[in-house]
Amino acid sequence: MWDNPRLLNATANALIVVAVLLTLFALLQLLLRSPLFPVREITVLGKLEQVDGAQIARALEGRVSGNFFAADLLAVRTALEPLPWVRRASVRRAWPDRIEVTVEEHVAFARWGDSGLVNTHGERFAAETAVPLPLFAGPAGTEAEVTRRYRRFSELLAPLGDTPERLVLTPRFAWQLRLARGLNVELGRDSARDPVERRLARFVEAYPHTLGRIQRPHGYVDLRYPNGFALRIPDLKS
Repeated sequence: MWDNPRLLNATANALIVVAVLLTLFALLQLLLRSPLFPVREITVLGKLEQVDGAQIARALEGRVSGNFFAADLLAVRTALEPLPWVRRASVRRAWPDRIEVTVEEHVAFARWGDSGLVNTHGERFAAETAVPLPLFAGPAGTEAEVTRRYRRFSELLAPLGDTPERLVLTPRFAWQLRLARGLNVELGRDSARDPVERRLARFVEAYPHTLGRIQRPHGYVDLRYPNGFALRIPDLKS
């Protein structure tokens, strides 16, 4: 070995690399433990309407430890995202002594059943609001589909100047609507030959020539017929 220059050079180079790596590791440990780079400020970016500073302060209490380099950004994010109106949080370091937090809030789109809300992405979240919102209901996991159908049904109903105030997807996956003017619409289940959107579009097209001419409140209409619909008018005497 000692008379092999190539092997000696390779061994020396390897030892130098190991020494450099150990030195860098030691310097990194000193940097992470150093009191010279404290975190002095946590800044929340963006305009918040539902989440206030006191909620954020309580959530982050005891979560930020170590200096600028050692602060656990994942712990900060996971502390914020369970807050009722927080949809997503992102966290970054801002040299030399600041952590920046960007919070994306839920935007309430509808109520879900007896409790909870649905946001504009069709995601359910636990929060409360006094703002009037449409009511959704359906089997667990159908929030996104109910939201999508609500938007589509609203587009189809626009020519009537009416909007849904309640949309229900039953356990049998049948669709039920209640319009703002009080009309209950039974759409039924989707089928390849006669999807519910086609039934509703057919009803909207026929409305001015049929129900629109009846000068009485309409209580219930059943669209589960292939070539028409059935109407029930409250207190209508034969």
